[in-house]
Amino acid sequence: LSINNYHYARGGAEVVYLEHNRLIEGRGWDVVHFSMQHPNNLASPWSGYFVDELEFDLARGPLDKARKGLKSVYSFEARQKLDALVTATQPDVAHAHNIYHHLTPAILSTLKARGVPVVLTLHDLKIACPAYKMLNASGVCEACKGGQLSNVMRNRCMKGSLALSAVVWVEASLHRLLGSYQKHVDRFVVPSRFFIDKFVEWGWPRDRFVHIANFIDPSAFVPAYKPGERFVYFGRLSEEKGLETFVRAAAASGSSVTIVGTGPQQAPLEKLAQSLGADVEFTGYQTGDALKQRIADARAVVLPSEWYENGPISILEAYALGKPVIGARIGGIPEMIEDGATGDVFESGSVEGLSELMTAYAGMSSAEVEARGQRAREKVTAEYTAERYMDEVLGLYAGL
Repeated sequence: LSINNYHYARGGAEVVYLEHNRLIEGRGWDVVHFSMQHPNNLASPWSGYFVDELEFDLARGPLDKARKGLKSVYSFEARQKLDALVTATQPDVAHAHNIYHHLTPAILSTLKARGVPVVLTLHDLKIACPAYKMLNASGVCEACKGGQLSNVMRNRCMKGSLALSAVVWVEASLHRLLGSYQKHVDRFVVPSRFFIDKFVEWGWPRDRFVHIANFIDPSAFVPAYKPGERFVYFGRLSEEKGLETFVRAAAASGSSVTIVGTGPQQAPLEKLAQSLGADVEFTGYQTGDALKQRIADARAVVLPSEWYENGPISILEAYALGKPVIGARIGGIPEMIEDGATGDVFESGSVEGLSELMTAYAGMSSAEVEARGQRAREKVTAEYTAERYMDEVLGLYAGL
């Protein structure tokens, strides 16, 4: 039984969910989907059991917002429909991904009551931080550590909105009181060791977590070891991604930079680059072969994040294309980069630190940059394959 809010490739978590389904079917399992109705969903024989579409941002008027707000905290509909699906299919194990605000953690007690072992992959920090990211307008935030969940409202951590922040405060408080995660999840799968350490630091027992790194299919990427001249970032253009630091480092080092993607920071970043006279190319959103070509033409890929990244698949994609990665020393990034071998790390938020590395890479011989790209490719093909991922997942299932 494979569970996720959305049944289409909406974001990174959904890609992992869909690929997980494909891989486990390849191992001979029957996969039953449980999700939310959505016009973009892929076809599923189980869509008749999916819950009605719930999008809080599309609510009409205060009464509709209140109704949807309550449903996003605890969904009786999801419990009822999931119970019917369990009766119809009798699953051996349930593996959930993102369930917050649409299916809601209410479904976990239903699975437990029916005797179905439950695995939950944690793509974010939600079981500790009501706002997912341990991040607010001021930067990294751990104010709720120790149980002071009302800080999420005080700091308006959800998009700066008091109403949205109040909803997640109610949700987190209710499910902590009910023990939705503590009592009803058998094991949490976590892509980064950093996240496990952070959960333990916040009071969770370490034995509830299993580290299973993210994966990629290296055969879908043709490595291009010959280094180009430009440093490339690809992903969402949002404040926590550290792109202001990247643009300033580009100006300080005199480097040529390409930023691939869209997001709320695009206009401010374009203005900043112009004011600094930095050589920054903004390509907008790209995917598929066009994106791969941008990465293949890079000297190195840069991941300048300023929040707790989990296990970024962008690093794996860069490695698969034979490119070293310059990454910020924050979250799960450093555990994926062999300093001086598959890339290098710098202090998150440090313009000087990133500028020095970009200058160093610009001055490296092509042979040395190429050698790092080759080591990156070797690392991803040895440690981050789908086969390794599925072996570890099935080992976890067998233990349950």
